[in-house]
Amino acid sequence: MQFLLTISRLIDQINLRVGRWVSWTILAAVVVSSANALSRKFLHSGSNAWLELQGYLFGALFLLASGYTLLKNGHVRVDVLSSKLSPRAQTWIEIMGTLLFLLPAAVLIMVLAWPMFWDAWVTQEGSPNAGGLIRWPAKLLVPVGFTLLVGAGISHLIKCIGFLRGLCPDPTRRESAMTDEEKLAAELKLRLETEAEAAPRKD
Repeated sequence: MQFLLTISRLIDQINLRVGRWVSWTILAAVVVSSANALSRKFLHSGSNAWLELQGYLFGALFLLASGYTLLKNGHVRVDVLSSKLSPRAQTWIEIMGTLLFLLPAAVLIMVLAWPMFWDAWVTQEGSPNAGGLIRWPAKLLVPVGFTLLVGAGISHLIKCIGFLRGLCPDPTRRESAMTDEEKLAAELKLRLETEAEAAPRKD
């Protein structure tokens, strides 16, 4: 089991590095999108290549960060019922969900996506739009992204089994007790309360 946990840590390190690197695509996508919009607005010129590059960057963000998101327990879970169960029961649900749903779907897409990329690479498939980009980099994102997700799923499965055997912490526990939505709601509430207190009172 210790060997499997070592493999799990290696997979997690890969997804952590990829996730941190891919996070920079957010800035790149914003810069490209803004430059493209300003060029069309003020210079009355545009480029299909720049438009397609935006799509490539957004695709890279969502596909390549999928394993990182699973590692950080950031994927959406409908856990209205399971949240009331014990940690061990929740871990068993995670194991069954990973084995029956996550891994079969991710492996299927990964396997089917590699030939799609290879065909685009061999034929040097280009965009149907004038001045567009070649397609194989975009199609490469699909199998690579799902390969990272499969790896993250295997790592998650190993950690769940390790938790049940008392060898590692609960992998389903979030780093923060609040979800991103709850954090945003709390921040907005605090801001409204602060503004209400600062506003001059009318007698």
